[in-house]
Amino acid sequence: MEQRTHKLTSGRLVGKPVKIEPGRAEVELLTTDEMAVDEYGLVHGSFTFGLADYAAMLAVNEPTVVLGKAEVKFLKPVKAGERLIARAEVVEDLGRKKIVRAEVLNDNGERVFEGTFHCYVLEKHVLEKGD
Repeated sequence: MEQRTHKLTSGRLVGKPVKIEPGRAEVELLTTDEMAVDEYGLVHGSFTFGLADYAAMLAVNEPTVVLGKAEVKFLKPVKAGERLIARAEVVEDLGRKKIVRAEVLNDNGERVFEGTFHCYVLEKHVLEKGD
């Protein structure tokens, strides 16, 4: 399926799409030392969140989709060098509002993150000026 949203997303910082299907998406991110916050190599949670959010946007896959709210849990730490995979699925379609569940797994298949994303498909781009 063709990617219809978030086409300029940085694969290096947020991830690269692996699969886009109607109502589902998978995105992969190779974490790097640049993402680490300390000498242990702990990856800042914003990268894991961004990966899951990107997968959620691709699961909706509408050009004007935006995130309105997210309820998330960070379940395990991520270390620089780990490859993460985010899986997202639209679990409730309320017209312009879509509820998307997402999870992020590490190299060992362990869930490191899970969340519910409240996505909205706007009539026009959020930054497009009115009449």
